[in-house]
Amino acid sequence: MTHVRSRQPGIIGTGRVAQALVLALAPHSPSRPMLWGRAPEKLHVTAEQVGAIAIPDIASLVTECDIIAIAVADDALPDIVPDIAAVLPMGRTPLIFHVSGGSGAAILDPLRAAGALTAAIHPAMTFTGDPAVEARRMVAARFAITGSSAEATGAAKRIVALLGGVAVEIAEDRRALYHAALCHASNHLVTLIAGASRALEEAGVDDPAALLAPLVRASLENSLTLGFAGLSGPLLRGDARTIGGHLDTLETHGPELLPAYRAMARATLDELKRGGTIPSVGLAALDSLLAVP
Repeated sequence: MTHVRSRQPGIIGTGRVAQALVLALAPHSPSRPMLWGRAPEKLHVTAEQVGAIAIPDIASLVTECDIIAIAVADDALPDIVPDIAAVLPMGRTPLIFHVSGGSGAAILDPLRAAGALTAAIHPAMTFTGDPAVEARRMVAARFAITGSSAEATGAAKRIVALLGGVAVEIAEDRRALYHAALCHASNHLVTLIAGASRALEEAGVDDPAALLAPLVRASLENSLTLGFAGLSGPLLRGDARTIGGHLDTLETHGPELLPAYRAMARATLDELKRGGTIPSVGLAALDSLLAVP
């Protein structure tokens, strides 16, 4: 894997990440990246959209490519790995990596046993369906890598560097924890904003996004810069009366938001208690208010 730029990449999968990888790898490929997917019609449409070569069967892609990215749904990984192992030519050592966040390199052990270098390379970013934009966003993005060996880890780092990203090593037994943290920060943030927006609509706000944007952006910047010290609001002040009012009005006007609000307020209170920063006068009242029903 000394000269990554001269090696032929292939991508297994036709979804959002697969499409972005085709565009990101294309400038560094001796020919157009190869693409394979289980649904022939979708494969040909996707290949045409991103300028890849549609490969009719997985064996051809595995035979032709030296760098193989498995970009399928997390739950599909255990099923596709044996199919690849069954057609992996003897005497070759391709780099085969998957882009799942929650799994490490161990899930690719059948491929390692067949002679491949194996790794997990997960771009820590969202993919919403604009592959050109997402390929550009890979530049300077962080990629969580886990290699099955020192050689595989080195190869994974070179792939990340090729994409313009920054490699962050994650131990095999910490991959699920890493992925849970990302989902908590990004996926749950979307749910949080959606719930707040619905409550604002119920309160009579015509454009919740416009109202929330400055507040949420400032909170995000503060939390990234200051950590938990960026917290503000009634919990920090120990204002149990205000929090009680929130719970009462949500029970009446936003009952679907109440469980999430209570859970996040409870988590915030617990963090404040760990830091010893909440006024003791309001602590008992807040503990009682936010107790799990």
